[in-house]
Amino acid sequence: MDIDMYDFELPEELIAQTPLAERSASRLLTLNKQTGGVEHHHFSEIIEYLQPGDTLVLNDTRVLPARLFGIKEDTGAKAEVLLLKNLGNDRWEALVKPGKKLKTGAVIVFSDELKAVIESEEEMGGRVLRFSYDGIFNEILDRLGQMPLPPYIKERLDDQERYQTVYSKHEGSAAAPTAGLHFTEELLGQIRDKGIDIAFVTLHVGLGTFRPVSVERVEDHVMHEEYYMLPQETADLLNATKQRGGRVVAVGTTSARTLETVAQKCGDGPIVKSNGWTGIFIYPGYEFKLVDALITNFHLPKSTLVMLVSALAGRENILNAYQEAIIQRYRFFSFGDAMFIY
Repeated sequence: MDIDMYDFELPEELIAQTPLAERSASRLLTLNKQTGGVEHHHFSEIIEYLQPGDTLVLNDTRVLPARLFGIKEDTGAKAEVLLLKNLGNDRWEALVKPGKKLKTGAVIVFSDELKAVIESEEEMGGRVLRFSYDGIFNEILDRLGQMPLPPYIKERLDDQERYQTVYSKHEGSAAAPTAGLHFTEELLGQIRDKGIDIAFVTLHVGLGTFRPVSVERVEDHVMHEEYYMLPQETADLLNATKQRGGRVVAVGTTSARTLETVAQKCGDGPIVKSNGWTGIFIYPGYEFKLVDALITNFHLPKSTLVMLVSALAGRENILNAYQEAIIQRYRFFSFGDAMFIY
C-alpha cells in the first residue's frame, strides 16, 4: 500500500497554534462510517451522538515536563533533551539536540543537582541517557522541565495545564492524548447523567508521536512501542457494554490502540485487565475487535493516525471528510477541532 494514498493538501494556517479559550468550544465534524455522511456541530453537542448503554473510554495519561535544557559538560555548548520513555534505574530513552554533537559518552549538565551521560545511540536519532541527581527525580523534573509541545506550535503556552486533559492522572507521556483536551468536567458530568459509562485506560505517548512515516509502503513502517494499562474495572465495563449491545467509544487514537491491543490479547474470551508494551499499527485492512466509534482530532497528511481512522471509516470517507474540513476551515492537529466517527 503506497504511503501517497494518504496524502492531501493541508494549508499551514489550519494547523492550530494555540488552544481555544474554552475546551468544549471547538468545532465537531461527525462522519457516518457506513454512508460517508458528514455534519457540522460544536463539540459540546457530542452528547447528542452518545446513547445510554455506550461506554466512553478515556486515556488518563499525564504529560511529563519532559523537555530539559542544559550544557555539554566539556564544551559548554547548549543541549536540549526530550524524555520519551522511562527504562528504569534512572535510564531514559530520549531525543537530543544537536544530535551530531551529542554522542555516546557525552555528559549533559542541567543544574547543580542534575546531569546525564549518554549511554548509547539508538535508531532514528534516539539516545539512552543515565541520570545522576541529588534529591527526588520527579521533583527536580517539575522544577527544571518544560512542557514538550509539538514542534509546529511556535507560540508560548502560558497555562501548562491546557496541554493536560482534565482527567489526567498517571504521569508518563511525552505528548498529550489531544482528543481528550476538548472535554470539561461539566461535559463529562452531563455524559454520565445521560446513562453513558466512562472508563479509563492509560497509554503513555512516546516516540511514535514524533516519528514520521519514512517508508514508501505502509506495511514497512514499524511503530515504536508505548506502555499501556487497562484495569479490571475498565475490563468489566467493556464486557458489560458489549453484552448489552452498547458501543465502545474511544476518545483518541491512543485509547483506540490500547483497546485493540488488549482485544487481540484476549482473543475470543472476555476482556481482562492487562498492561505491557504495544506497537500495534492499525491501517486499512485491520478489523476492529472492540472499538465501535472514535472521537479524534484531525491529523497530518501521510501520518499513521490518518491510516488508523481510515481503517475505521474507509480511506475514501476519511479523505472526503478531511477535504470538507479544510473547505470549512477546521483547525488541525493537537489544539485543533474534533471529529466523531460512528
